[in-house]
Amino acid sequence: MTFAPNAKRSARPRHRSCTTTCGPLLWFCLLVATKPAMAQPVPTARTAFVDVNVVPMDRERVLPHQTVLVENGRITAIGASIRVPKDARVIEGRGTTFLAPGLADMHTHAHAPEDMRLYLANGVTTVLDMGEAPNEFMGQVRPAINRGTRPGPRIYSAFEVDGSPRYGHFTVTTPDEARWIVRLAKTNGYEFIKVYNNLSAECFQALLAEGRLQGLPIVGHGVTRLGLERQLDAGQLMVAHTEEFLYTFFSQPDEPEHAPDPARIPAAIEVIRRNKAFITADLNTYATIARQWGRPDIVADYLNQPYARYLSPSLRIEWKHAGYAKRTGDITPTLDFLKRFTKAMSDASVPLVLGTDAPTIPGLAPGYSVHEGMRALEEAGLTRYQVLSTATRTPGELIHRAVPNADTFGTVAVGQRADLILSGQNPLDDLSTLRKPVGVMVNGVWYADKDLERLLDDVAATYGASPEPAHLSR
Repeated sequence: MTFAPNAKRSARPRHRSCTTTCGPLLWFCLLVATKPAMAQPVPTARTAFVDVNVVPMDRERVLPHQTVLVENGRITAIGASIRVPKDARVIEGRGTTFLAPGLADMHTHAHAPEDMRLYLANGVTTVLDMGEAPNEFMGQVRPAINRGTRPGPRIYSAFEVDGSPRYGHFTVTTPDEARWIVRLAKTNGYEFIKVYNNLSAECFQALLAEGRLQGLPIVGHGVTRLGLERQLDAGQLMVAHTEEFLYTFFSQPDEPEHAPDPARIPAAIEVIRRNKAFITADLNTYATIARQWGRPDIVADYLNQPYARYLSPSLRIEWKHAGYAKRTGDITPTLDFLKRFTKAMSDASVPLVLGTDAPTIPGLAPGYSVHEGMRALEEAGLTRYQVLSTATRTPGELIHRAVPNADTFGTVAVGQRADLILSGQNPLDDLSTLRKPVGVMVNGVWYADKDLERLLDDVAATYGASPEPAHLSR
């Protein structure tokens, strides 16, 4: 099959570890290394949300005037007449607030502790890191956050593997190397193997087989020498971008201005459904690329947005020099096709999970891009319940299927991990209410709105920016 380079594949910004970026920014690295972390909210064994309207996300409904009891990081009771233990911390809903599952970003390349704080401040309680994480993140930052000793969402991670060094990823060229790389990933705590474009068919099959033995499912891109139909039929669990179907299923020509024939959409959906695969709904990611395609002024505008004060100096430099603004042409027709494809998948009950690719693409800031991603899906015609499912219930189903021993999350139900977002309005009426949470709970630890503001202020101070007024910070 002829390789058709896509928007991300041919000019994808590279994440680099501190060892490669600190030279010109030594002052910044020293600041981050010496700055004390923000004090964590004091954990409480029991917390009771009293008189809240619950948006359980098991189906489209709201349960009014409920009490939700959380004990030791799990939801233990939900009801209108729950007795609140005397030693419980009480969060009063007063019948006007809405309690929903915390949000998830199932495709991120954010690897700084500060990025994790941005996610949490935006109501995101779960992320799936999709590759290129430095050792410090995997060995120190992630374990501390997952233990609850540092602020941030629950982090799952994929080890990224390619068949050539073209894009700078770990490379395997033989089945034996592929098997060993899966074992290495297992040893280092990864939950997934992410496949990239240039793998050989033999290496893909070896990754898949060894992944089954080690309990690491395959997720990722379309492999050019196989195509997504063969990959999904073989057992790949999740496709990392909706646009991957352009290149290894619809066989889009090299010119991204030309969209595929919509008549082929049902065939793609049939392949997905028969394999019960998950698809990453990342419309806003492609739309963000389309907006800046050949437009340096758009990238400059991104760097002037309020969220830019929460970006590291090195990331601001990477955004400024990213390659999309240097392209020519118009990829809007392809974007319109992806909107149509995404709506069709949702209507066919394909399990879609929200992903953003933040922060490797200019304009996609950790946490903030989740809300923009939900907005883009709603504009494409998905109902608000369908949109919110991509960021709550369905990510929980993906992790439960891939990592059976992991804590369950994604709905407000007894036994679930207590990852919750409290908002002032019903998100099923207006998703934008989730941009400014009344508070967020991650694994039973409660962050009130003032705590979330402190997280943002702490990140701004780390990067030498002045704190944003509270009404503009999210």
